[in-house]
Amino acid sequence: MTRWCGPDEAGYDEQRAVFNAMIDKRPRVIAACSGPADVREALDRAARDGLAVAVRSGGHSVAGQSTNDDGLVVDVRPMKGVEIDVAARRARVGAGCTWGELDAAAQEHGLATTGGRISSTGVAGLTLGGGSGWLERQYGLSCDNLLALELVTADGRELRADETQHQDLLWASKGGGGNFGVVTALELRLHPVGPTIIGGLMLWPLDRGPEVARVFRDWAAGAPDELGTALVVISGPPEEFVPAHLQGQPLIGLAVCWNGDHAVGNDLVQVMRDLAPAVDLVGPMPYTAFQSMLDQPAGLRQYWSADYHDSFPDDALDVFLDAGARRPSPMSQHLLLPWGGALARIDADSTPLNQRAARWVSHPFATWLDESEDAANIGWVRDYRRANAPFTTGGVYLNFIGDEGDERIRAAFGDKYERLVAIKSEYDPDNVFAGNQNIRPRATV
Repeated sequence: MTRWCGPDEAGYDEQRAVFNAMIDKRPRVIAACSGPADVREALDRAARDGLAVAVRSGGHSVAGQSTNDDGLVVDVRPMKGVEIDVAARRARVGAGCTWGELDAAAQEHGLATTGGRISSTGVAGLTLGGGSGWLERQYGLSCDNLLALELVTADGRELRADETQHQDLLWASKGGGGNFGVVTALELRLHPVGPTIIGGLMLWPLDRGPEVARVFRDWAAGAPDELGTALVVISGPPEEFVPAHLQGQPLIGLAVCWNGDHAVGNDLVQVMRDLAPAVDLVGPMPYTAFQSMLDQPAGLRQYWSADYHDSFPDDALDVFLDAGARRPSPMSQHLLLPWGGALARIDADSTPLNQRAARWVSHPFATWLDESEDAANIGWVRDYRRANAPFTTGGVYLNFIGDEGDERIRAAFGDKYERLVAIKSEYDPDNVFAGNQNIRPRATV
């Protein structure tokens, strides 16, 4: 049964809150849905009352696309079930589940699939937008592991898309976002993972950045698929594992997730260990613990962006490090992620995503507390993108960015965009589901 919540009801502010504190929207009504029938009821009410629709699961859309002002929010968080078919290595996941919940259930059987790097991220939103995560070079993106989904269309139909029916809808949902309906359940392929991996963090003072970054680039570019990693500029957190003289100071870090033979992983990591990190936390650890290592609480202000690169030469590394040193907020992270591996080997036409052969993704990730600091932090991200532009391909992964306009959306799909438009025009001709990285349907007469 649908639970309705409006501005005058208890719990409204808690229910409307999303991950990014910059987003402070006030929907007219929030419909907490426990299943497809509730979703149909919510969509009927939106149509009857002329309300714009947003769909909310984990609420991690940095642009705030999982809520709206004076509209109706379809909240799928009550759909929490997880069923693991161990023999088939397959998970059926309710649309309200987070990656932390799916990982916990699958890891009881030593299984997982590529999932978000922040455990409170919703499975549905991340997967529909592509799904970058630590296992991507070994097993592909989350969407590459999407076997089936169930959704409710704008006109109230309950559909299942899999390899035998509505194949076009399944294809479009492997990166095309929530443009086609309200997803209520997903089925995902699982893989052997852990449950103990070689994982953790190494840290050096940022003045070691030029040396560490160049060794990292060459090391990561030639690494086996079992390695998921990132180079990151952060500020030393006030934690016991960080020496007192480095707390609050700019650091260059290395995140490591090795899902393979531990002896091989330790030998591989030794290349970076030979650079004598000031902090070395890399070792055997539960995969679920590593998956929550970068978790942030909700309620912080966020502005992100990203770009693809075919190479990352020394000049690009210098621009990256200079921007990392200029972060206005010590809470911000500046990331460089190696792609390749399974990401590039998968048939380029199997998903709508463009430029899957990109080798690197740069990802400035601004996080801060006070509204008065908005301009400085947004400016930092934009300044880096301008300086970085000569080294980019024009491609982008949409889950890593906010609302950057139609040109960026088209860049994410390239020549597959028109096929997405055709599918959108069939399943959502009136663009009811516009609260996303929107693919507009063809105009109807």
